[in-house]
Amino acid sequence: MSPHLAATAGTVATILFVASTLPMLYKAARTRDLASYSGTNLVVATVGNVLQALYLSTLPAGPVWALHAFNTAATALMLVWWLRCRRTRSVEPAPRSSSPS
Repeated sequence: MSPHLAATAGTVATILFVASTLPMLYKAARTRDLASYSGTNLVVATVGNVLQALYLSTLPAGPVWALHAFNTAATALMLVWWLRCRRTRSVEPAPRSSSPS
């Protein structure tokens, strides 16, 4: 594969990944409903991003760095929001029953 074609494919892949992730981030920010997200998955993804940064530090700047930066920021943001959502749910009082006992 030619370097130009590879760079073009990397750029398009980065744009597609960002475009597919932004609606998820927008919905999570708007609804504040992150109960369906897995905390384990978010932690594993964050660790994976740190390890990938070690590998990427050996590569020249390019589309993969933009993708990695966005992926790291999105994953970290979702992890922080998930932790905040989890903490908020644990301190909220249980809903009161409207039926008489």
